[in-house]
Amino acid sequence: MSLKRLKPQNKHGYYMYNFILITNILRILDEKGMTKSELAKKAGVSIAFFTDLTNDKANPSLRIIEAIAEALETPLPMLLDSSDLELADLEVLAKRKPGKLPKGFVWKGGVLSEYEAYQVDQWDKKNRAFLTKEAKKSRVKKSKQQSEKKKVKTKNQGITKNIKKVLREL
Repeated sequence: MSLKRLKPQNKHGYYMYNFILITNILRILDEKGMTKSELAKKAGVSIAFFTDLTNDKANPSLRIIEAIAEALETPLPMLLDSSDLELADLEVLAKRKPGKLPKGFVWKGGVLSEYEAYQVDQWDKKNRAFLTKEAKKSRVKKSKQQSEKKKVKTKNQGITKNIKKVLREL
């Protein structure tokens, strides 16, 4: 899939590589337990620039990306790797609404044999289906809770009306 097919979605006109770069940096930071300020210091970048970068308000040079990769102890191509992202995922990134994975789930990228990649794809499909099902259950549960709250509120309003009526009659 060519990233050029995707139109830039942000007000600065940057292309998808910035979203992929930012997503990968933040993911690796999380995996390594590093903070943004620790990375900025280790990469020799100001925290203000790094904050702008993660908020997609900066367009880093290749030298800066290389310094960030070295600070993360990660090969530079891994910061720009989108091979395991589907078009729908890239579109979500373009809208800047990346979701956080639930506890117990992680994202890992790496070099695999074709068989291993096939197996990982199968696991990915299974986990995505599971997460989609769980998200749907959660939405249904939340909807039921809101419906119950509404019923209780309506019932309480009816009780309040009856109490006021009785008090007026006294």
